Amino acid sequence: MLSRANKLVIKKIISLFSVVRGYNIPIIILAQYLSAIFILAPEKRALNVLLDFNLFILVFASALTIASGYIINNFYDSQKDLINRPNKSMLDRLVSQKTKLSVYFTLNFIVALMALFVSWRAFLFFSVYIFLIWFYSHKIKKQPLIGNLMSAFLAVLPFFAILLYYYNQIPFEEIENYSNQLAVIFTHASFLFLLLLIREMIKDLENLKGDLANNYKTIPIVYGERVSKNIISGLTIGTVIPVYVLIEIYDVGYMDTYFYSCLIVLIFFLLSLQKASSKEAFLKLHNLLKFLIVAGVFCIILINPSVLWHGKRLLLP
Repeated sequence: MLSRANKLVIKKIISLFSVVRGYNIPIIILAQYLSAIFILAPEKRALNVLLDFNLFILVFASALTIASGYIINNFYDSQKDLINRPNKSMLDRLVSQKTKLSVYFTLNFIVALMALFVSWRAFLFFSVYIFLIWFYSHKIKKQPLIGNLMSAFLAVLPFFAILLYYYNQIPFEEIENYSNQLAVIFTHASFLFLLLLIREMIKDLENLKGDLANNYKTIPIVYGERVSKNIISGLTIGTVIPVYVLIEIYDVGYMDTYFYSCLIVLIFFLLSLQKASSKEAFLKLHNLLKFLIVAGVFCIILINPSVLWHGKRLLLP
């Protein structure tokens, strides 16, 4: 039998895991490695990518930065979450605000040391990234539209750390040879950015009660639910552009099946959005978008699925 003290420690560990959204971190790490293997450095052996210690440091630093970002976001949103997510909020409150801040600063200090190990550029990148996350949580999050845009941008930004890592290794005169590859990367990023932005705006509709009580100036509060739905609809229709570019202009292997499926799901999403009016309905739409984003991570493998069925990319130069 566990003692009362041990049970309390376990509860606090679970609480901290909830605060940093530990269930999201493995997905973020997997997304970065799959992006490196299939999109950012397709000319390299997958095994070389996996065994690249500097890349591991960057991916791990990104994961810790995102975890610290969740902490500072939770710190500033504690009152709002009591209304919007009462069950999760009660679990999160098992860890004191003081402890959350201590973990936040510790994680950021570790990230700074890890980034310095790689290069001064990595240190500068993560220093700016940490500041932007804090600035967003403290100031920008309560502002209409700019808060949504910055949240989506911060979610995509870690992938650019890996992009810069690989492209810093290429001589300047050879960069032009990688123009098509860069175009594919930025088009993928545009599609992901739009999905994340739509998700953030759905969250504003879902969290309307808590945002209103805590003086958040989100689009539904300032301009109304109808305007918010119209903007979301426009952004959803806008996803057709990067999908068309990736399928018709560039080669994304079998991943085109994912993009075709996304278009079908997003049509259903648009129809459901017009009917949605309750927190539960918006939560379902939020989870649908989350599913598309997570599915997109695993579907990166479809760009070159030979890694799965005979490991050729792992073994051969």
